[in-house]
Amino acid sequence: MRIKILVVDDEESICDILKYNLELDGYDVDYALSGEEALGYDLSSYSLFILDIMMDKISGFDFAKRLKVNAATENTPIIFCSALDGEDDTVMGLNLGGDDYITKPFVINEVLARVRAVLRRSHASQQYAYNISKSIQEPDITFKTLRVDRNEKTCYLNGEPVTLTKTEFEILLFFLSHRNRIYSREEIIREVWPEDVVVSDRTIDTNITRLRKKIDPYGNNIITKVGFGYGFKETN
Repeated sequence: MRIKILVVDDEESICDILKYNLELDGYDVDYALSGEEALGYDLSSYSLFILDIMMDKISGFDFAKRLKVNAATENTPIIFCSALDGEDDTVMGLNLGGDDYITKPFVINEVLARVRAVLRRSHASQQYAYNISKSIQEPDITFKTLRVDRNEKTCYLNGEPVTLTKTEFEILLFFLSHRNRIYSREEIIREVWPEDVVVSDRTIDTNITRLRKKIDPYGNNIITKVGFGYGFKETN
């Protein structure tokens, strides 16, 4: 799918020039002759906005502000393209979230180069955010057809969700993360319950009994060592 760009400029000749050359460069380009007209477009479908500043009613700066407060477009890059060439205008455009500022009259090859550069930066930024998001996701813990999703805080058995209380979930997560070892009730309490909560042995026993039933047939993998405690034992 080709990258879509929206040009918003009240000079149709400028729009035509930009559309023709950007499409030769491989982009899909739409244009609007006013900010009001542009608001009727599906703005979330575009990967870049090229905005004139001096337009009636809704200026390029005002249009940019609307883009930045819309969750669907707040991260879409903006290039201002204007006859206003003062330092204050450039600074204002960049402060409003503009990624570049081109003054008119422009050289089309420079515009194309700037468009490519802005899109490269935007893609790199999105990829970085995606990688960060993935890196903080904790992998599922599985045992045969039993799966614990640590991100959704959900347990699945044979692909179907199992309704667990928070305590049951935390006990199962602890056991699956520390298999083939017996833990005393005191150790389980430290791992599962908050420090300021008083927990009786009966409370632990009751939660484990319920948990065994809910994850059947793997309930038998939660073993009891009389006089010592509980643990999760892997079996073939």
